[in-house]
Amino acid sequence: MMLTTLITFTFSYIECIDGIGEERLCPDGLLFNAALGPHAFPCQYPIDVDCVGRTTTQPAQPTEDCPHQYGYYRIGDEANCGQFKNCVDGRGFIFDCPEGLAFNDETYRCDWPDQVSTCDAEAYLGFTCPESAKYFLGSEYRFYRSPADCQRYFICIDSKPRLYNCGDGQAFNDLINACDGIENVTGCAPQYEAKFDQSRNTKPKSSRF
Repeated sequence: MMLTTLITFTFSYIECIDGIGEERLCPDGLLFNAALGPHAFPCQYPIDVDCVGRTTTQPAQPTEDCPHQYGYYRIGDEANCGQFKNCVDGRGFIFDCPEGLAFNDETYRCDWPDQVSTCDAEAYLGFTCPESAKYFLGSEYRFYRSPADCQRYFICIDSKPRLYNCGDGQAFNDLINACDGIENVTGCAPQYEAKFDQSRNTKPKSSRF
């Protein structure tokens, strides 16, 4: 009967099979997780591993795409926070966060920009909350239509903006402080129609083979 026991060191571990130990290394960018059971792959991303008492890591093995063989990495500066790179075996794959969200390199997730310490929410979203937004507390949020697109609007929380989209055929109506039919929002229908025509005209034509 084959028995496997995992004994941890720093970034390496000993795999014991029937009492015979063999030292193994986690792939570059991953760390050994001593809390996992014997039947799980023992190497995980750093945010999922408790490294108390283990500070030594193996030398990085960077590639042209990635600083490590495995990992998630933010792309851009504090004013461009919406992209990240997933490195797998030294190859980098670039992803976009959903509109209005920023990549949080502390959690490896897309989050509200104001919740990401490395992101300047105002610079990233292109909107600065007015002074009046500071006086709305609890559920009394103030809504502001985007100056660039009438289908989008901002909510200011702790004086930081969050971007929302009313969706297709809808626009933000200042009179009711909510999304409304685009035909009910003054000056928005022509803007919406022009954007719709532009997107329709830029679609690639189908071709036959």
